[in-house]
Amino acid sequence: MLIPRLKVPALSVPTVSHGTFDLTTETAERGTVICFFRGVHCPICATYLKEFEAQVDAFAERGVATIAISSDGEERTRQMIESVGAEKLRFGYDLSLSVAKEWGLYISTSRGKTSIGIEEPALFSEPGLFMVTPQQTLYYGAVQTMPFVRPHFKELVGALDFAIPNNYPARGEYTGDV
Repeated sequence: MLIPRLKVPALSVPTVSHGTFDLTTETAERGTVICFFRGVHCPICATYLKEFEAQVDAFAERGVATIAISSDGEERTRQMIESVGAEKLRFGYDLSLSVAKEWGLYISTSRGKTSIGIEEPALFSEPGLFMVTPQQTLYYGAVQTMPFVRPHFKELVGALDFAIPNNYPARGEYTGDV
């Protein structure tokens, strides 16, 4: 489990149109929102990423960078970009499943073709949404065991509108005895 206010694991992946994404070289004033998604085989991911695409400018206005990442290869990631109609959102690919596990993501096995007729990879990570500070510490995190019922990007933007002016700290940092 990742702990708020502590360093997150290293994260470096190729992107479709923006060179290599390396969390250590991100320069956004307030950090980066990282959306790990299941892959092109997931129709719920496509709908979710359309919502993310619609909020890219809102995040940028608040000093926050954005990226969507999966373990799909480049070709499948390009298919997802096309499916989403993404023009602003960065897409990373080739996320290793060992790195996905370091981030606390759940790993699933293939059940064959999905409802949209695309084969699931043999293994793939389930969704996760994180906001990481410029110091590479965890500010916000949510992981899921399946594709349903995800945090809304518009609500995260709204939370930033409260957190930024109030210097609201990352919560959930206590690791002592209870």
